[in-house]
Amino acid sequence: MSYNLKIGICGWGNVATGLFEQLNQSVDNQPYEIVCIGARRDNPKCDPGDIKIHRDIFDVINEDIDVVVELIGGTETARELISKALNAGKHVITANKAVMYEHGHELINLANQKNSYLLFEAAVAAGTPIIKMLSNDLGANQVSKISGMLNGTTNYILSNMENGVSFEVALEEAKEKGFAEPDPSLDINGTDAAHKIGILASLALNSNLPANKFHIEGIENISAADFKYADEFNLTIKHLAVTKKAGAEIELRSHPVLIEKNSSLGGLSGVRNGIQIDTDLLGEFLIAGSGAGRESTASGLISDLIALSKHVESSPMNYPEFKDIPKIKSFESLDFSYYVYLEVQDQAGVLALVSQIFSENQISIDKIVQKDHLADGKVPVVVFTDLIKESQMQKALKNFSEQSEIYFSKIIRIEN
Repeated sequence: MSYNLKIGICGWGNVATGLFEQLNQSVDNQPYEIVCIGARRDNPKCDPGDIKIHRDIFDVINEDIDVVVELIGGTETARELISKALNAGKHVITANKAVMYEHGHELINLANQKNSYLLFEAAVAAGTPIIKMLSNDLGANQVSKISGMLNGTTNYILSNMENGVSFEVALEEAKEKGFAEPDPSLDINGTDAAHKIGILASLALNSNLPANKFHIEGIENISAADFKYADEFNLTIKHLAVTKKAGAEIELRSHPVLIEKNSSLGGLSGVRNGIQIDTDLLGEFLIAGSGAGRESTASGLISDLIALSKHVESSPMNYPEFKDIPKIKSFESLDFSYYVYLEVQDQAGVLALVSQIFSENQISIDKIVQKDHLADGKVPVVVFTDLIKESQMQKALKNFSEQSEIYFSKIIRIEN
């Protein structure tokens, strides 16, 4: 059984108009009615017809509606809107990963107190189903690890860079196609993916929202040369967000990695998101789908509307309990193998110096590559290490920065 949902949409940008168009294209007798829209300005790309428009988005809450769909973005105004809607007895659906990450603990507790539902499927991986899967469908399983390519923009950029397109051109293409925001900094610097893995960690491993500080790194320093060297060893570069059980603690991190090209995540290109989940009963499995774009996000929003329309039969969402919250394991204590890129003086003895620094930090070298020449007498040296602690590698990088013969150094962690 389902009942007719009366909907108020707050926000009138790309995602909101995409949802509006998809709902209007649905078959007759659908269990939804868009009552009003909260929009500070019109959108010339979409005509809402005779639907009531409120210029003050908070006026939407006062309408005779069942659910507020929050699509304004940001954190503080969105937090206030969601809080007021829940306090007024309205259900809320949001695609806003930032507000769920920063204020999820507070907002979920408020929804429980008010016997309302706060649904956020589209906040992670757009329409690729993961939120309700973790909260409901995997209830019989213990999840031990989630590894995800959770940002469609960065995957689009990296996929195009692998094919020879520059970072700048790939980013502009992503903007033109609607895969990247006008200001894509949160995508590029890893924050967007970090918010999303934080939300997944709360559902799977009961971590807090927001999580305590953890390692976040973007793709700004990835270059075409990195893809060239990676390809020689059948590796590619992806931006990965990971959470994992580690005894009484958990891992939580968001950063670029080298990964095997023929792995389940390594083969995903374009704006596709991929999420690998390790469980005790089902084992390891992968879900993948589009992670950016208005149609994909509309899919996630509509899935929440469907779940909400049937909630008289079953709960649409099981929330984290936010008790006995695990500590986040120190990033410097984690073990990785590394790709190390150095630019050094083209002179005798420099390779010996590099090897000495690795040796002093008890870092074993697996492979070393030196065959190109750069301008100004510089030579690139690429080293692949054996498995070591992050703290050891950070000491080695500090030592490299202190040598006049070594002009530049960077690392990419290798994900097993």
